[in-house]
Amino acid sequence: MSTPLFDQIQEAVSFIKGKTVTLPKVGIILGTGLSNLVDHIETEAEIAYADIPHFPVSTVQSHKGKLVFGHLKGMPVMAMAGRFHYYEGYTAKQITFPVRVMAAMGVQRLVISNAAGSVNASIEAGDIVFIRDHINLHPENPLRGENDERLGPRFPDMLNAYDRSLNAKGLAVAKNLGIRAHEGVYLSLQGPNLETPAEYKFAHVVGADMVGMSTVPEVLVARHANLPVLVLSVATNKCYPIEELTETTVEEVIAVAQGAEPKMREILSGLMPDLLPEG
Repeated sequence: MSTPLFDQIQEAVSFIKGKTVTLPKVGIILGTGLSNLVDHIETEAEIAYADIPHFPVSTVQSHKGKLVFGHLKGMPVMAMAGRFHYYEGYTAKQITFPVRVMAAMGVQRLVISNAAGSVNASIEAGDIVFIRDHINLHPENPLRGENDERLGPRFPDMLNAYDRSLNAKGLAVAKNLGIRAHEGVYLSLQGPNLETPAEYKFAHVVGADMVGMSTVPEVLVARHANLPVLVLSVATNKCYPIEELTETTVEEVIAVAQGAEPKMREILSGLMPDLLPEG
């Protein structure tokens, strides 16, 4: 008989607390090409995913596969250097398990980053996009199945899943730093193939600004756990208008994301005083 999800979370938290004294207030999930941000954390402890009970193991190029605990600009944080994706073969519950653990660790804000394609003609490769809403086209929902009220409500509302006021502060920080930034809608598909021209056009027509293969499952679980989120997306390739499309490799995506990582880090550093929810 499998261990209930609630008990799995408690076992993972118990193991982690035996390895670190940091009590994180902010959780960070680092996407493709963005794991180098952990090099700027004043590290207190690192734990390989493979060592943590019930944790999946990242299989994606550029994902380091470890939890990092320490301080970023004085803020106690726990950061995922590498995330999990549905296309790796995991279930939606498995890829969002770390979000459950972060909530149980006492994290008060979840910061999620990702690398994605732009389907908005005004968003160029290398720009930063603060996500204000999403379109979920994943084939599986991490909240599907029997609900455990200890983890969250059966039917979580998604109206205010993204903090628009914090986005506004982030846009102001970016402007002061001279960084091109926008606010937009993220559409998530399962991957791993990149989208067809028709799919890029579809994403644009239905109101998306960015298209990727992650983030939405984590946001759903964060919302279920009443954990506020901030999502920053790095535009790694321009996918609209269609006539500007070119073939894209994962190496090119990683290179653009790594080039934009310092921008994201500067914005996060400027936002640190505002990340903790009021009250």
